[in-house]
Amino acid sequence: MNFSIDRNRLAQFGSLEFLARQIVEGFITGLHKSPFHGFSVEFAEHRLYNTGEPIRHIDWKLYGRTEKLFVKRYEEETNLRCQLVIDKSSSMCFPVRNKIDLEHPNKLFFSVYAAASLIELMRRQRDAVGLDLFDETLAFHEPAKMSAVHNKLIYSELEKLIDNYDKDQKKTTSTVQCLHQIAEMTHKRSLVVIFTDMLDSLEDHNKLFEALEHLKYNKHEVILFHVYDGQLEQNLDFENRPYRFVDLETGDTLKLNPVEVQERYRQLMAERKDDILKHCYQYQIDYVEADINKDYNQILTSYLIKRSKLY
Repeated sequence: MNFSIDRNRLAQFGSLEFLARQIVEGFITGLHKSPFHGFSVEFAEHRLYNTGEPIRHIDWKLYGRTEKLFVKRYEEETNLRCQLVIDKSSSMCFPVRNKIDLEHPNKLFFSVYAAASLIELMRRQRDAVGLDLFDETLAFHEPAKMSAVHNKLIYSELEKLIDNYDKDQKKTTSTVQCLHQIAEMTHKRSLVVIFTDMLDSLEDHNKLFEALEHLKYNKHEVILFHVYDGQLEQNLDFENRPYRFVDLETGDTLKLNPVEVQERYRQLMAERKDDILKHCYQYQIDYVEADINKDYNQILTSYLIKRSKLY
């Protein structure tokens, strides 16, 4: 099916900016703090003068007050490298519908439009954007760049993701393995934004967060968008009758009346969410709940406003 992202429907964030929380390594002067220091931009701090250094950077006014030689140290600003990472496994096609649009999105459609909106925001800020797509393997990797040709390539790859679920081409998920690969391939300090339903880590979150910690160890800032259907996946909100549930990734089936297990199911999902939040807090990872029943524009805007106040 031929699909084009409607640029007119992408989120409009007004004057909001997507600033890096931690130091990033960029390539031209921009909005974000760089780990490199020089003498050409914003003042950062003083440090003691070392014998033999050029005297042109000495703060003579401070010397007059303290009779000690201090050098002015500056901190340059840099453009951001943002790496978007999208889980494209079969479970992201839930819920399977005949018609997929912004009013009735599945998880993958929701993620594509949220990612495209961030691309537009980054483009406005003159920041570089890259893209990783994964299922059981890392299917696509494009490092962060900021050219028009590069952005066209990324949009093309995003548009290829929008398709109806093909039950004959099931794609499982290996999030842990793929995140380790991305951590090794994304060499610069970057902002890594991940869209996934986290369904391949139901038994043990520790391995997933070890992979996320790998990204943190490589000096990346990590934002985790947990994409889910709040009504069906989190609350098991179905009618009181028997259903046949099908695993989109394996084809396994389960027949039951969801009302009979609804209370215990909701309890387990709440415990799972608490565990995810605990791990994110421990590893200093931004966790964003992305319920596809809500407007993706609203979710992104709320997060950006919250982020601007915190950071």
